[in-house]
Amino acid sequence: MAAMYIAAGIPHFWKPKAYIKIMPRYLPYHLELVYLSGALEILFGVLLLFPETQSLGAWGIIAVLIGVFPANIDMVVQYKGKRIWYKVLLWLRLPVQFWLIYWAWIFT
Repeated sequence: MAAMYIAAGIPHFWKPKAYIKIMPRYLPYHLELVYLSGALEILFGVLLLFPETQSLGAWGIIAVLIGVFPANIDMVVQYKGKRIWYKVLLWLRLPVQFWLIYWAWIFT
C-alpha cells in the first residue's frame, strides 16, 4: 500500500498538467491542489512504512481518498466523450475508492 501511494503521488509533480485537466472547475488553485494532493499521497505513503506512524499514514490516506472523491464524481458527470469504455471505467472507479478506504482503514 505504501509503495502504491508513493508511486501515485510522484506524477503529480512530474506531469501536473494531466491532473489539472481533471480538476473540477469549481475548485480554485488547481496547480497548488495537484501539488498538495501529490505531496500528501507521498507523505502518507511514507508514514505507512513505519509501525510508529502507520496509523497516522492510514488516516491521512483515508482523508485524501475522501477529499478527492467529489472530483472523481465530477469526472463522471462532466465526461462528454464518445469512449463508452472510458465512461464505464470512471463509474467503476467510484466503488473502488470505497475499497481503498477500507484497505487503508485496516492499517489504522
